[in-house]
Amino acid sequence: MNQRIAPISGASLEGQPNGVPNPPAATVRLTAAQALVRFLAAQRVACEDGSGRTEPLFGGVFAIFGHGNVAGLGEALYHYRHELPTLRAHNEQAMAHSAIAYAKAHFRRRMMAVTTSIGPGATNLVTAAALAHVNRLPLLLLPGDIFVSREPDPVLQQIEDPHDGGLSANDALKPVSRYFDRIVHPAQLLSALPRALRVLTDAALCGPVTLALPQDVQAMAWDYPASFFTPRLVSFHAPAPVQSEIDAALAQLHRAKRPLIVAGGGVLYSRAAPQLQALAAARGIPVAETQAGKGALAWDDPLNVGAIGVTGSPAANALARDADCILAVGTRLQDFTTGSNSLFAHAHVIGVNANGFDALKHNGLAVEADAKLALAALSDELINWRADANWTAHARRLADEWRASVEALTHAPQERHSLPYDADVIGAVQRSSSRSYTEDIVVCAAGTLPAELHKLWRAGQPGAYHVEYGYSCMGYEIAGGLGAKLARPDREVVVMVGDGSYLMMNSEIATSVMLGAKLIIVVLDNRGYGCINRLQQACGGAPFNNLFEDCAQGPLGAPRIDFASHARSLGAQAEHVASITELESALQRARAASRTYLISIDTDPARTTEDGGWWWEVAVPEVSTRATVREARERYDAHLAQRGRRGRRADAPSATKSAPDAENESGNEGDDAADPTEA
Repeated sequence: MNQRIAPISGASLEGQPNGVPNPPAATVRLTAAQALVRFLAAQRVACEDGSGRTEPLFGGVFAIFGHGNVAGLGEALYHYRHELPTLRAHNEQAMAHSAIAYAKAHFRRRMMAVTTSIGPGATNLVTAAALAHVNRLPLLLLPGDIFVSREPDPVLQQIEDPHDGGLSANDALKPVSRYFDRIVHPAQLLSALPRALRVLTDAALCGPVTLALPQDVQAMAWDYPASFFTPRLVSFHAPAPVQSEIDAALAQLHRAKRPLIVAGGGVLYSRAAPQLQALAAARGIPVAETQAGKGALAWDDPLNVGAIGVTGSPAANALARDADCILAVGTRLQDFTTGSNSLFAHAHVIGVNANGFDALKHNGLAVEADAKLALAALSDELINWRADANWTAHARRLADEWRASVEALTHAPQERHSLPYDADVIGAVQRSSSRSYTEDIVVCAAGTLPAELHKLWRAGQPGAYHVEYGYSCMGYEIAGGLGAKLARPDREVVVMVGDGSYLMMNSEIATSVMLGAKLIIVVLDNRGYGCINRLQQACGGAPFNNLFEDCAQGPLGAPRIDFASHARSLGAQAEHVASITELESALQRARAASRTYLISIDTDPARTTEDGGWWWEVAVPEVSTRATVREARERYDAHLAQRGRRGRRADAPSATKSAPDAENESGNEGDDAADPTEA
C-alpha cells in the first residue's frame, strides 16, 4: 500500500488507549473493539523480497461507519490508526471487493478487513463474501450487530424475526462465510480470533471470515492476557502430499502418452510457477490455463497453449479433447474450464489441490496437497518418463500457431465506418506498454471481456492477469483495480470494464483519487448488456431487455451516457475517443498522468473473437411457441446426448469443435454446431 504501516513495538501497543504505559502485568484492560484491532495489528508476515524483514499481515481496514460500528470499532481504529490504517470507501460491497483484490494481488499472503454498520452496510457485504468464498480468497468482515442486551430492542436497521430472537441481518452472511462467529462477550475474542486467522491463512480452508460485533459488546472492557497481543509471525498452512496419493498419480502419469496440465489459481497462490515450468519443460507436457491460473506460465513459453475451456484457445481445447491424462493443478474445475464436463473426452483426471473438496472434482484421482509441494514431489519421481515426443511437438506447433493468431487478432486494422471490438481494444492497451513482457496488471470480471482477455491477453508473469471469474461479478472491476493498486503501487493497473458493469459500481473512482491510487480505466461502451444479449439469441430468444435499444423506454428514450464526464465529476481525468488510433494516443496520456484516468470508447455489441471456445451448457426451454427456441432446444438436446456418450465411452471418436462466444454465451462444439453469434 502507499501508506506504510509503522513497526509494532514500544509503548504504543503496550499502553492503555490514553497512551500511558502499563506497568508490567499479566493482563491489559481493553474494550472488545480495542482488543480486536490490537490483535490484528500484531500479526506479521515475512516480506516477499526475501530480505528477512516483516510487514503487517493486514494492510488496513476499509470502513464505512454507521451507528453499529462508529463508537466502538471506530474509536479503536482511530487509536491504532498508525499501526493499522483505516481507509474510507463509498460502497460496502465495493470496499470488500477492493479488500479481496488486495489479497489476490498478494497471492493470499496479505489481506484486509472491512467494517460496516448493522443494517444495509452489513447486507451489502453478502455479494462480496460470496465472491471471496467462490474464489477461495481471504477477507475479514467485521459488521456491527444489534445489542446483545436487547434493552433498546428493536434498534434502527434491525431485522426482526418473530421466530428467532437471536437473528440479525448478519445471519445472511453465514452461507457465504468459511467461518462465522457472533462475539457476545469480549472474552470470546480469545478463541474466535485465532480460529479466524487459521481460516484466512490455511490454503484448504481459505475464504471469507465474518465476526459479527454487537455494538454494546464492542464497547465492553475486559482484562485480556497481555501475551495475546505479542507481535507474531504468521505462517501459512498448506498440506504436504501423502505418498500414497503421489504414487497413484505417478502410476497414472506413467501410463499416459498425451498428458495436459491445467494450471489454476492454486499454482499462483502456492508460488508454484517455477515448479510448473520446470515439470512441463522436463517432461514435455503442454500447459493450459484457467482464468484464475493465467499468468502461471509466461505467454510465450513454448509449452503454454493458452486458455482452456469455453473461453479457451483452439490449441488448448484441441489438446484437452485428445489428452489421455489431465493433471489439474490448483483448479476447482468449474464448468467454464471443463466445457460443462464435455471437454475432457478421453482423459483420466488427476486433481492436485490443497482443498480436498476441489481435488475430487470431475471424478478425479485426488492429490490433496499444496501445488508447489505436489509438483516438486511429482518431478522428483518422474525421472524416466516423458510425454510422447509427437504429442509434445504437436502441442508446440499448436501453441506457436495460436500465438501468431493472437498477434493478428490484436493488430488487425480497424475497418472504416465500423466500431472496434474487444480484441482491438486489448491490442491497443498492450501496445501502449513499453515493455515486451508487460508488467501491467489487467483487472476485469464480467461480460464479454473476460473471454476475450482469457484468450488474448499476454501475461508475462504471475499476477499480471487479475480477472475475477469464479463469481463473474459485475461491479468488481473498478473496486478490484483499487485493491490491486493498493497491493502493487509500483505497477500500472489497467481496469477494462464494460458500460454495464461501470454503471453498476463506479464509486471507488473517487476513493482511488482520494487515496492517490492511480488507475487506468478503459470503458468499452456497447450500450447495454451485449454479452447476455448474444446468449439470449443463441438460446433462440429475441433481443429483449439487454441492449438499450431493446428495452422499455419512456418518451425521452435511452440515455446517451457520457462516461468521461461522469469520471471527471468523481475527480478523475477522462476523455472519450472515437477510434483505436485515438485510444492509443489517449493511453499514453493516461500512463503519464498522476491520477486515475478514464478512457471510454464505443464498441461493437455483436462481434467477438471466433477462434477457440467450447460448448457451455445453458438450459433452453423445452416448450416454446418460437421456432428459434425449438431449434435451439434441438441443438441443446444433441449436445447433452453427445456428452452422455462421452461419459460412457472413454475411447469415443473426437468431436469437431467450433467457436463459442464469451462469458454467458452458449458456445457449441460438435459436427453440427452453429456459431451462437449468428443465432
